Amino acid sequence: MTRTALAPNDSADTEARELLYDLVSIPSPTGEESEAAERLAAFFEANDREVWLDEVGNVRAPADDSLLLTSHIDTVSGEIPVRVEQTDDADEYEADGPVLWGRGSVDATGPLVAMAVAAVRTGVSFAGVVGEEVDSRGAHHLVETREAPDAVINGEPSGWDGVTLGYRGILSGTYVATSESGHTSRPEPNAIQHGLGWWNRVEDRFEHDPYEPTFEQVTAKPIAVDGGTSEDGLSVETTLDVQLRVPPRLSVADVRERADAELDAGHVNWHDSVPPVMVSPRSEAARAFRVAIRNADGDPRLLRKTGTSDMNLFTPWDVPMATYGPGDSGLDHAPNERLPLAELDRATAVLEEVATRL
Repeated sequence: MTRTALAPNDSADTEARELLYDLVSIPSPTGEESEAAERLAAFFEANDREVWLDEVGNVRAPADDSLLLTSHIDTVSGEIPVRVEQTDDADEYEADGPVLWGRGSVDATGPLVAMAVAAVRTGVSFAGVVGEEVDSRGAHHLVETREAPDAVINGEPSGWDGVTLGYRGILSGTYVATSESGHTSRPEPNAIQHGLGWWNRVEDRFEHDPYEPTFEQVTAKPIAVDGGTSEDGLSVETTLDVQLRVPPRLSVADVRERADAELDAGHVNWHDSVPPVMVSPRSEAARAFRVAIRNADGDPRLLRKTGTSDMNLFTPWDVPMATYGPGDSGLDHAPNERLPLAELDRATAVLEEVATRL
C-alpha cells in the first residue's frame, strides 16, 4: 500500500502519519541526513515556526523553552522497502490497522515525528540532531551552543506507554603493546599475549553476576583486534579496541581506573566516554508522563536501557528529563523494522499533554 493508506479512519493523526511516511522514504544514514533535515525544516516552515539548519546539520526550531523536544534524524544503513500494510493481528501489534515498514520507522524517525508534531501544536522548542548512531555530534553541538531549557525530552523508542529514565554510559579505548620479535618457542610473552592477558583480567574484574540486572553491571566487550610481526621483522605489535558499558552506580572514571589497574604491559588510549544517567521516577518529567499515559488509558512502564543515548549527553544541563517515543526498541536496526501507525498517534497525543504539563 502507498501513502494514501495512512489514514483509514477519522481518528487517525494524518499530519503525523504523512510526515513519518515522507521522512522514512528519504534515506538518512549517518552523514547523509541533509535531505531529511530539509524536509523536517519545511514542516516547521509550513506551520509558521522559526527554523534553521545549524553548522553541523541539526534542525533548530526554538520557541517556548519550558520544554525542548529532541530526537535524531540519522538512521543506521540498510534498505527496507517503505510500505504500509494493514494488519488485524492483535497479538503481534498493539492495535489493528496500518503498519509502516521502513528503515528508521522505529529508530528514531517515529519518535522524531511525534516530537516535531507535538512541538508545533504546543509551541515548545524542538531540535532534530544528526550523528547519533556514530558519535552524537549533533547532541554535543546542541549542548555547546544553546542555553539549557527548563526540561528536555529525548526521542527514542520506548513504546507509547513506556518512558525511559536511565541509560548506562560507555568507555571506549584502544590497547597498544609492542614486544621484541623472537622465536615462537621462547617462553616470554609477546605483545599479543600481553593484550589478551590484560583483557582477560578486565573481564574477570567485571565478571557478570547472573543474579544482578545487566543495567547494574559493567559489560566489557572487545570490538576489534589486530596483531603480528612488524613490517621490519624486529617486533611484535598488537592493538585491541574495547568498550565498557558503565552503570549509574559507577562513574566512567571508576571503570577506567579499574581497567588500568590490570595493565602489566602496554597502555590504553581512552578516546571516548559518555557518563551514565538515571533520573528519579518522582521527577517532574516522569510524573508528567505517568499522568499523560494513564489519561490515554495506558499503564505506564518505567524503563532502564542497557545501551547509551543522547540523553546521557544532556546531563550537564541539570534539568528534568526523560526519553520517550513510539515503537518497539527490539526492532532497532533490525531488517523487519516497522511501526503501527496507531502507536504513532497515541505517542504524539501523550507528548502534547506532557508538553502542556511541563
